[in-house]
Amino acid sequence: MTRFYLLGFLALMLFDTLAQVSFKYTAIYASPLTLDAAWLYRIFAHVWVYIAFAGYLGAFYTWMTLLRYAPVGPAFAASHLDIISVALISLWLFNDDLSLAKMIGGVLILLGILCLARDAHLHPH
Repeated sequence: MTRFYLLGFLALMLFDTLAQVSFKYTAIYASPLTLDAAWLYRIFAHVWVYIAFAGYLGAFYTWMTLLRYAPVGPAFAASHLDIISVALISLWLFNDDLSLAKMIGGVLILLGILCLARDAHLHPH
């Protein structure tokens, strides 16, 4: 079951990261924001918006599958691993910065997931 969780949460993180990065690319290619038909056309004329939708569908399916078996507390915490992966991918793809606050936040997310997973392991329902 541990392997199932690891692979499942890795897949969830990958789908969520794909969706977020794809929406960022969609926003870049659809600029400027004008709230008119031309802007909507720019959004739906690029493949990135469809990749983002596919990422969200994959994440939804993966999340629903994981929730059938995983304890809710650790599962919910682990579902936020994409915050870390998106921050790291954004360094490379979009030249975003990695501030001390982001690093501390990432470490706290990981520690929270580990604490909840340990608790779920020690106190199974």
